[in-house]
Amino acid sequence: MKRAERQYALVDLLRGARRPWSAARLARELEVSTRTIERDIRSLQLAGVPLYAEHGATGGYAILPEYSLPPLNLTAAESLAVLAGLALLDSSPYQAATRRARAKIAAVMGEEHRAPVQELLGRMQVIDAAVPTDGGVPLGMLSDAIAARRVVRLTYVGEDAGDGDPATTVRDVETMGLLRGADTWMLVGWCRLRDAIRGFRIERITRLELLDEVAPDRDPALLEADQARWPIRRLA
Repeated sequence: MKRAERQYALVDLLRGARRPWSAARLARELEVSTRTIERDIRSLQLAGVPLYAEHGATGGYAILPEYSLPPLNLTAAESLAVLAGLALLDSSPYQAATRRARAKIAAVMGEEHRAPVQELLGRMQVIDAAVPTDGGVPLGMLSDAIAARRVVRLTYVGEDAGDGDPATTVRDVETMGLLRGADTWMLVGWCRLRDAIRGFRIERITRLELLDEVAPDRDPALLEADQARWPIRRLA
């Protein structure tokens, strides 16, 4: 289980628990060491998740009760829109989380909506870019790197210059975010090889290594100036 998936599962366990869970119990449940659980707890707390420790014989870790969303009551049209939108993220670095979210929405959908929504979804098709297969870079690794603002070392296959032999380079990149361009997802970051902001098509990344370094702060105006060339629509 990847770190992001494990931390999601950890929060899910505590959110549904009536009593605090000890680090040892969480470690057994998630099949990791107690040190890993402690690191996950600290990371989640730094990210703003309201986890806290209760001391004593029956103590352990718990989460504030209000850290839960009320049940969603979606209409058929709203369910269709959400599920279709999530399906478009299947080729993104968030594909694992996307599939879990789709399963949860489908599970709570009203029975009167289920058949018509599934029928309409079946009529939708997407022509998408090729994404890394088993031999490529795990997409979840990209989302983890961006969330942690890590510097990555990637091996990148460039455009064919016309001689049938596309150039391959190794670059250290300060991750900044993701960009959806036409039919592909791109990792956006500060390329130390070019000393400038660059976008890297994920299907052209053949190897990715997370370095220990956290990306330094860059002037947001640099990214805004670079993206001003394109009709970009922000998601938030």
